[in-house]
Amino acid sequence: MKNLPRFLVIPAVLLVWELVTRAIGDPDFPPPTTIVARMYELWFSGPVSRVFLTDDAIANILPSLGRMFGGWVLAALIGILAGMLLGRSRAATDFVDPLIEFGRALPPPLLIPVFLVVMAGLSSETVSGVLITQLATIVFGVIWPVLLNSIDGVRAVDRTYTETATVFNLSKPQYVRVVLLPAASPKIFAGLRLSLSLALIMMVISELLGGSDGIGYQLLQAQRSFDGAGVWAAIALLGILGYVVNSLFVLAERRVLVWHRQATRNP
Repeated sequence: MKNLPRFLVIPAVLLVWELVTRAIGDPDFPPPTTIVARMYELWFSGPVSRVFLTDDAIANILPSLGRMFGGWVLAALIGILAGMLLGRSRAATDFVDPLIEFGRALPPPLLIPVFLVVMAGLSSETVSGVLITQLATIVFGVIWPVLLNSIDGVRAVDRTYTETATVFNLSKPQYVRVVLLPAASPKIFAGLRLSLSLALIMMVISELLGGSDGIGYQLLQAQRSFDGAGVWAAIALLGILGYVVNSLFVLAERRVLVWHRQATRNP
């Protein structure tokens, strides 16, 4: 019962939103019921073809999710690998630190024209230059939290663990797998969670500036056609996707790092 007020917040906000927007009557600020109806028209009213999804959802929602998760996974792999390598060498980190700070300061959307030029030669019949550009934009925009948290996580490994690994004569692969990666995983997961939220944002930006399908592209088309309900429908869908993706990641993080919570709870 003590959690009941928390679950009443969203219905209360939606009710107030519905009453206020209907009283105002501004088409640019439609009520939630109109937004939900428009979401249904855009993505869920067509024929169901496969995996219990309509053709419209498959044509626009799945490509967006594919870009987001594809870019996020690539950024995670590169960031964790580079972070673990740099974290083990303070001299190497100090050497590349200016490059990292310079890269973090560059707004990824401004680099889309550069990516288009660089990646144009890599296009083929199966993988277009636009898709590669979108993935490159997402990777560049989300890699920094993973990289920096991986470096900090490796640096924060207790010296006792390193000495114990030396005593047991662990090989470098064994040391990385048994000692380094588990010890650094709490900070790595923190970076992954932050980068996942950024991946959703970068996915929308990449589709707004250089896409022919996806949620961001539909958001742009709705804006150009003065479809206020369509704009809000896309925004609402992005918010729902962000909440669901973050909730699933938190569940996975709790399951993977259950040992860490037990260790910190019972030192």
